[in-house]
Amino acid sequence: MPSRNVVKTYVENGFYHVYNRGVEKRIIFKETQDYKVFLSYLKEYLSPQYDNFKLKKEFTLQGETFKGVPRQPKNYYGKIDLISYCLMPNHFHFLLKQVSNNQMQEFVRSISTRYSMYFNKKYNRIGSLYQGPYKAVLISHDTFLLHLSRYIHLNPSEFSIDLTNTYSSYAEFLGLRNTLWIKQDIILNLFNNMVTKDFKKINNYKDFVEKAKINDKEIVGDLILED
Repeated sequence: MPSRNVVKTYVENGFYHVYNRGVEKRIIFKETQDYKVFLSYLKEYLSPQYDNFKLKKEFTLQGETFKGVPRQPKNYYGKIDLISYCLMPNHFHFLLKQVSNNQMQEFVRSISTRYSMYFNKKYNRIGSLYQGPYKAVLISHDTFLLHLSRYIHLNPSEFSIDLTNTYSSYAEFLGLRNTLWIKQDIILNLFNNMVTKDFKKINNYKDFVEKAKINDKEIVGDLILED
């Protein structure tokens, strides 16, 4: 029997919690550069592509000069919306929306494979970097979306008191950083619309994440990474 959340349900415009960890729970981000490389891949995949005409470069082959477009990395702009993320030393979390059907599978596999190649080459290792196929859970309720974003942004609290200074999208949610390929407004608009009804004592998203006395695990259950 496959492990929990390995079998995926792919739905157009579906929201998903996607996660994976290092094989045997080993570290997959050893240095600052490793985090930055992974984030640079996200930026490439999720940002608008440049006009091919502007990318044309001259190259010489057998004495003749040609103009062509260098091979470009895969791009998922308009196909995948990354809503929130968190990179931890031995695992990662994405909360994303699959705009186009079956794009999530290609997106996660592509970035995981690309980063594995970088990591194995840098640290002179071979074999799988991850404990197995990535896990993904389809989210069916707005409340789950809110609590998953909170759960993801609270992940680094075991390592850092300042959650805005971690490898996550929390700074975007608080307006401290503007990253075009993070779609935080999907959650913030949902939170603002639910404040008066379901979160009467919570004034803003920061308080919701840092001060609310809520057990997210009890609410979202199987939607989160198992210990």
